[in-house]
Amino acid sequence: MERDRAGEFDEFVAARWSGLFHLARLLTGGDRHRAEDLLQESLVKLWFVWPKIADEAPEAYVRKVLSRAAARSARRRWWGERPVEQLPEVAVTGDVSATVVERSRLEAALAQLPSRQRAAVVLRYYQDLPEAHVAQVLGCPVGTARSHASRGVARLRRILADVIEPVG
Repeated sequence: MERDRAGEFDEFVAARWSGLFHLARLLTGGDRHRAEDLLQESLVKLWFVWPKIADEAPEAYVRKVLSRAAARSARRRWWGERPVEQLPEVAVTGDVSATVVERSRLEAALAQLPSRQRAAVVLRYYQDLPEAHVAQVLGCPVGTARSHASRGVARLRRILADVIEPVG
């Protein structure tokens, strides 16, 4: 690859890493380690096609690869150990506990969805992609993508409603 193209790739990764990592994390149900692996795998695939798509839509390509890889890995079952992430002690100003709790609840609820529904919900409502793009990424008709997103949101509502305790 030419030096200019390699520099463009590095700039793209540096600029989009955080957003793509967060997407990967949501697609894997909040599993940080699987998200890192999926994102690295997707970026390796992007590297090999970079000269062809650098001027077109590299982010859309990575989203598509990420979504498909997450769906593939969700179909594989593994019953081994699961590492537990230890949070570092960080000084935080202000009370962010409500935000953290809400985000944790949402990630846990997303993790309970089937992989196709989770991908449709994340791409449609978190990434704010149009239904046609979601369908393209998932490799299915628009109606099917719409159905996955609708069923995923309905199931999220049921899951989150079960957790909320009535006041009074």
